[in-house]
Amino acid sequence: MFRGFVLGIICTIVIGVGVGYYLLSSGLMPANADAKPGPIETFIAGTSLQATVEKDAPKEPNPVQLTDENLVNGIKLYETNCAICHGTAEGEASASPIAKGEYPSPPQLASEGVEDDPEGWTFWKVKHGIRWSGMPAWKDALSDQQIWSLALFLKHMDKLPPGPEATWRSFKMPTASPNPQ
Repeated sequence: MFRGFVLGIICTIVIGVGVGYYLLSSGLMPANADAKPGPIETFIAGTSLQATVEKDAPKEPNPVQLTDENLVNGIKLYETNCAICHGTAEGEASASPIAKGEYPSPPQLASEGVEDDPEGWTFWKVKHGIRWSGMPAWKDALSDQQIWSLALFLKHMDKLPPGPEATWRSFKMPTASPNPQ
């Protein structure tokens, strides 16, 4: 009886792997960026990201002090490197064509920000990127100091002092010019 039970488990695993491989290799699971994710894909990606960030993100406080100058530096870094995908102070209304075409869609941070996340989580996501998304790893383009400055701004973007708030509100997404052909 025990042998039959074990054989049943092994057969179930083999059949599950076979069905999974068939779905992947037959093109029945969409790979296009404009397809909606299935619940299994959403669960796997979300669970993996959550577990990784909880395990690997820095636990120490942000070494960049909360000053107007450091917030403005973070805003400028954001405008240069992040706004094209994550929008401006206008939130969803400022989503670029790149953001609208990505899968999964990058959050428009003024609408659905990361102010509630620990700054170490934001630091980790910016530094290492997020697999199964368009979020690149910035560790080779930005210094840790710059990434911490971004994390500082993103943590406080919903409650900025007047000077940094004015800088943040003044940025407008550049519009694409028509192709002159």
